[in-house]
Amino acid sequence: MTEKIPAGRQVPASPATAGAHGRAAATEPPSLWNRNFRLFFVARSVAVFGDGMVPVALAAGLLGAGRPASSVGYALGSWMGPFALLVLFGGVLADRFTARRMMIIADVLRLAGASTLAVLFAAGSPPLWSVYALSAVSGVGAALFQPGVASTVPRISTDVQRANAVLRVIEALMTMAGPAFAGLVVALAGAGAVFGANAATFGVSAVCLALMRLVPLPDDQVRRGSMMAELADGWREFRARSWLWQVIAVWTVYGLTVLGPMLPLTAALVTDRHGSASYGLLMAVNGAGSAVGGLLALRSRPARPLAAGAVALVGVPVNLALLASDVSVVALGVGQFVVGTAFAYWLVMWSTSVQTHVPQQALNRLHAYDVAGSLLMLAAGRALAGPASEVLGTRQVLLGGVVLGALVVGVLLAIPSVRRLPRA
Repeated sequence: MTEKIPAGRQVPASPATAGAHGRAAATEPPSLWNRNFRLFFVARSVAVFGDGMVPVALAAGLLGAGRPASSVGYALGSWMGPFALLVLFGGVLADRFTARRMMIIADVLRLAGASTLAVLFAAGSPPLWSVYALSAVSGVGAALFQPGVASTVPRISTDVQRANAVLRVIEALMTMAGPAFAGLVVALAGAGAVFGANAATFGVSAVCLALMRLVPLPDDQVRRGSMMAELADGWREFRARSWLWQVIAVWTVYGLTVLGPMLPLTAALVTDRHGSASYGLLMAVNGAGSAVGGLLALRSRPARPLAAGAVALVGVPVNLALLASDVSVVALGVGQFVVGTAFAYWLVMWSTSVQTHVPQQALNRLHAYDVAGSLLMLAAGRALAGPASEVLGTRQVLLGGVVLGALVVGVLLAIPSVRRLPRA
């Protein structure tokens, strides 16, 4: 298959004009902050900020109404289930109807769900079935939205890595700010007001996306086959790139055995040893590390992005080793900062590699395969963390994660197609 050049990616100049264009590019590099990128930046910022409010609002609203603690988990699970089941079809729909259109529809859907929750919680104690149903609506919206994020970045920026790094920094900051803001609003006005603010973020995101002006791609007008045929075509594109499926194959094992158990075991261990306030502080430190990781990715230009990202993942076993040791909160904070930095740097390098090496017409579907596989394995790893720690012991599971985390770095660097994948 002939690979098309995605919109937003530069085409090499002809020999006759290369010199003049090269001198112009050297003195006047393309601005990252063009109109489309500014709008997308605001859309992503407010959306991530709003997403961070939801767990706080659900916990405050349901527990404050006398509901059992399990109801919060069921509500969050009602979001996760539809997202995991439908994200693959979200990728197909984004390729079929354009990513921007599907993201706007998703925001409008989530706006309606959050607005209804705001009214229900403001009126009193809503029935649990309604909370679960509206959480599911939000999960459907997320499944329609997420695949389009990957394909939008290369269409709005000529410097894909820099764009991803800037987005990673703001997402890290908003991930910290959302729960803090929600806690303040809950204390002042209740859970209904938080859901109202959450609904407003989806409205702002939808307006920003609607104001973007993207040049149509040739494939936007192509007559496509059935949904299943497009899923199968996306799978063929996925298998055709050895570096892509090899990384995701490694990542499924990594998510199940290392990344999935890391969060619940960290929460249980830190809260037990040092209290819930210390755990909250460490999560803020992790977020600060993520912002620094994005800044590092903004400045560095490795010739082999995936290899550089794999080396950065050494920070994961470092953090797990500190967690497995009886160290102070300060030392645990160092581990959280390191792992936040490492993971953010990897994510920028991974996202950039996918967005610049995969043809635009298949990017939404391939990103959906990536998200679905990673999400399912992370969820399974989190679910198995408790039983595993009860049978083997928390310290043993964490030390096993140290070994497996180091092994994953070695395996990624040992795969030729991953180690040698060049900057596009």
